[in-house]
Amino acid sequence: MYQIKPSVKQLLLSLLFIFLAFHINGQHNQQPSQHDLNLWFSKPASEWNEALPVGNGRLGAMVFGGIASERFQLNEETVWTGKPADFVNPEAREALPEVRALLFSGKYAEAQELAKEKMMGDKSVSSSYQTLGDLLLNFGEISQNITNYKRELDLNTAVAKVSYRAGNVSFTREIFSSASDQALVVRLSADKPASLSFNLTLTRPGNKAKVEVMGNEIIMSEHVGDGVGVRMVARVKVLHDGGTVQVAGDSIAVHKGNTVTLLLTAATDYRGDNPLITSEAQLTAAVKKDYDALKADHIADYQKYFNRVNFDLGATNASKAPTDERLAAMKNGTTDPQLIKLYYQFGRYLLISSSRPGGLPANLQGIWADGLTPPWSADYHININIQMNYWPAEVTNLSEMHLPFLNFLNALRPDARKTAQEMYGINGTVAHFTSDPWFFTETYGEPQWAMWPMGMAWCAQHSWEHYLFTEDKKYLKDLGYPVMKDAAEFCANWLVEDPKTKKLVSGPSISPENTFKTPNGEIATMVMGPTMDHMIMRDLLQNTIEASKVLNVDAALRKHLEGILQRLTPTKVGSDGRIMEWTEEFEEPEPGHRHISHLFALHPGRQITKQKSPELMEAARKTLNYRLSHGGGHTGWSRAWIINFFARLHDGEAAYENLVALLQKSTLPNLFDTHPPFQIDGNFGATAGITEMLLQSHAGEVELLPALPEAWKQGYIHGIVARGGFEVDIDWEDGALKQVNILSKLGNNCRIRYRDQVITLRTKKGKRYKLNAKLQQL
Repeated sequence: MYQIKPSVKQLLLSLLFIFLAFHINGQHNQQPSQHDLNLWFSKPASEWNEALPVGNGRLGAMVFGGIASERFQLNEETVWTGKPADFVNPEAREALPEVRALLFSGKYAEAQELAKEKMMGDKSVSSSYQTLGDLLLNFGEISQNITNYKRELDLNTAVAKVSYRAGNVSFTREIFSSASDQALVVRLSADKPASLSFNLTLTRPGNKAKVEVMGNEIIMSEHVGDGVGVRMVARVKVLHDGGTVQVAGDSIAVHKGNTVTLLLTAATDYRGDNPLITSEAQLTAAVKKDYDALKADHIADYQKYFNRVNFDLGATNASKAPTDERLAAMKNGTTDPQLIKLYYQFGRYLLISSSRPGGLPANLQGIWADGLTPPWSADYHININIQMNYWPAEVTNLSEMHLPFLNFLNALRPDARKTAQEMYGINGTVAHFTSDPWFFTETYGEPQWAMWPMGMAWCAQHSWEHYLFTEDKKYLKDLGYPVMKDAAEFCANWLVEDPKTKKLVSGPSISPENTFKTPNGEIATMVMGPTMDHMIMRDLLQNTIEASKVLNVDAALRKHLEGILQRLTPTKVGSDGRIMEWTEEFEEPEPGHRHISHLFALHPGRQITKQKSPELMEAARKTLNYRLSHGGGHTGWSRAWIINFFARLHDGEAAYENLVALLQKSTLPNLFDTHPPFQIDGNFGATAGITEMLLQSHAGEVELLPALPEAWKQGYIHGIVARGGFEVDIDWEDGALKQVNILSKLGNNCRIRYRDQVITLRTKKGKRYKLNAKLQQL
């Protein structure tokens, strides 16, 4: 700090600065500080799980930050093998009554074998998401000593950076993927002229891509999947200030440049476009801007979403260390509240970067996947994973990022209607455990995960949730309600009467991926009437009824669905006080199973709430504790779901404990979630869970700080969103609410709860309401 003799003028200026800083920091949607929102590392990535992701929703890269060589592993969201295909088992429809009869008579193993033989489809056309390829920079041998190395990702600007000093020259690389210009931008610079020399190549695994080098541009193309997939084109252009650029075989050589900008574009024919023409048009447009304009436009586009939410829990000295060291320290018990803030905003960053309007939804790895065969094909698992990807969309003020998923559901409808009719002889729409961008809804594989017809029904919850936050009636009429109505029609026709209870049950079906022991000791998975099915159906039917009222349509259907709800099998509590997962209290071979499906009604459903069903809340708590005591939560996404469960149970300490466990046990050095291996759903689920700890609105009230843990003594979260169109700023200190500021975006009445205090605000659209800890207006 400079030692300057103070003067009156300097003191006045200092006081003015302090006042302005305090005033600005107290405003709504204050801007996050740079150092608070940096992932940074003191060394290059040694493997993919240490690299840093950038993305514009469609085009992504993983930044390794090497010194002698740099690798940018590339992805474009539509680089998929496969094609549309039908593979319903032609014997399924006829086998359905027989399978049901076997299950009703307790012959579970026989029913499972029959379903495997007669109901599983033959998916002969394989499909997988794939890498676009690699952009490689080779700088040659580095003989100088390397100092001041830093590799970072600034969440505030969505710009990655690599910097170091080699000998007496400081080098910098900046990398971002621009949504406004649809290009990956890499800027290389040095603090001394003529210091940049390297070779540039574009490559792709499999050695089947065609690579052409012309002047200062490389074009790489391939028909992926041995011709059963999309045609893709990637092209990179080298723009240099100083030095020379020349073709060197299949690469470009840059010699003694001052600054170099690389522009990379990519396209496929997934939507019928010519990828050669599309990628060229993207590149031509990007070249017209200088680097500063590209960067400024990118940041402005990104920040209009990211800056909607600001979150702070304070910081400790732990925040001064590199991110990987902080994560390691947390595994050893170090408290690092700022790392939780960073992790939370990283989740929002990933959603903005992997799911933009007009594109495909985020897959199992968002958009970032290496190689030609990523785990589980990086597809769209719809038995929780893709749903979890979008749990944070509405609550963290990223409603637009929800749209790719909502449009994906609409695109599934034609095949889903065909599958329902051909496989089951039922009207409406059905989808099973997974899908892909070719929109298949048939099922295949083992009944343990495949004989589950609730994929579309669960996904349709998102169609209603988007409306609850936005109250966009045009969206509901044109997109949301048709998805819900079709799924509800299937469910209404799918249910059958249980001969013993005379209640309606779903089946044949499973509790996703779990098994049970039959009375004679066999391991089985299918029943008539798994609890989760009924919870999903109850949610869907209620939502469809409400949507039909909003739109004033389908009165007859509404009455029909109301009648079905009266007959639907209720949620049952077993003799040990836990919610039953199946129709009977079967012994569980895996009592710590990763799926906790029979708590759907607690989260993401809203049937089990403190306000309406305290007895089921207690049964849910026992269910959750039992799972955890037997090793549950051992995968990242499962642990993330558990955070949300405990938040809904108003148990801040347990929610926090599981958040810490997620960071300690299921988080990779670059903060990616691991199943293992990497799956992005845990990142999204945890960001949603942290929000649920601080704000809930699923039970007809805007509830403030419902699960605030002791560890978060003071802090704030500004800009999160409640159902009914309320944007909420919450400040707290000494573990209690300090004040809340609510923006009414739609003008609805707002019922607000904090602990045992409840008030109702009659709001006006566009007006803000500031309340103190006693919920009195200020």
